[in-house]
Amino acid sequence: MTARLRVAVIFGGRSSEHAVSCVTAGSVLAALDPARYDVTPIGITLEGRWVRGDRAALAMKGRELPQVAATGESLALPGDPTALPAELADVDVVFPLLHGPYGEDGTVQGLLELAGVPYVGSGVFASAAAMDKHQMKRLLHEAGLGVPAYVVARAGRPIPAEVRDLGLPAFVKPARGGSSIGISKVTDWVGLEDALAEAHQHDPKALVEAAIAGREIECGVLAGRGDGPPEASQPAEIRIAPGVAFYDFEAKYMPDSGTRFDIPPDLPGAVIADVQATAIEAFEALECEGLARVDFFLADDGQLLVNEVNTMPGFTPASMFPQMWAASGVDYPTLVARLLDDAVRRGTGLR
Repeated sequence: MTARLRVAVIFGGRSSEHAVSCVTAGSVLAALDPARYDVTPIGITLEGRWVRGDRAALAMKGRELPQVAATGESLALPGDPTALPAELADVDVVFPLLHGPYGEDGTVQGLLELAGVPYVGSGVFASAAAMDKHQMKRLLHEAGLGVPAYVVARAGRPIPAEVRDLGLPAFVKPARGGSSIGISKVTDWVGLEDALAEAHQHDPKALVEAAIAGREIECGVLAGRGDGPPEASQPAEIRIAPGVAFYDFEAKYMPDSGTRFDIPPDLPGAVIADVQATAIEAFEALECEGLARVDFFLADDGQLLVNEVNTMPGFTPASMFPQMWAASGVDYPTLVARLLDDAVRRGTGLR
């Protein structure tokens, strides 16, 4: 009888996306066949404490978001990273279902590299680069990919004069964050300072971006099988409910938001092929591994602009990434299994 693959699933974390991570982990844990996988759930509290996870507390209850309980049994991380607790050291692979800083940004990936434990997703560099929207856009631009015009605004410094060159409306967002937390739409320059103050609550570095008139398109990317090239999913178009200002946290996660997705979008075949090819280019430009979701603006003038690259996208069955792959013929359990197999194959270290 083949031994079960030992998998540690890490979730929660210190970021403002803590609850989203918990919901994601609940879905992945439910999809892992106990006949194939020996699973250890590990939670990280909002304060950063590592605890034995409780998979029963990971589901949304209406509009109530879950979180890792601070009362869980603590796991002590030793000073020697090669001597991790058995819950991490004795597994074959880790699935770090962490969103945002202190998890998706290369920090946990670095810990796992030092410990020599394989893990799902991008390595330290790609994770850090994709998390910082400023550096991400610089790398994508260097690779010849279009990105929306933006200006960096740092806490405690004067607002750059170039901001007004972006025109209105504009979006203000934390440079290192996700799930639209801390993002504001500015329709009058009078509101810029308040929008920056909100963004700077989450990150001392913020971006002010030009609003793009057009459509929001997303595309999933998976590392190729074996030594094959990366593969792109069917894209999706996001359609938010009338009267909603933009695709914010409520529109993304609340069950009554009215947001819907068109998979595939109503676009010519050539445009869909361009989205898929550009998604793979963005994946490779940041040297991503495992998986990523690439978010685009398809401007009214036909220009395709990369908005973000997410190295650990939302992963509930209702999330965009799994939905796009389901529409591409890869169901949820198969998707999870493929990511775990890829991580074990890649191992750790320079590659």
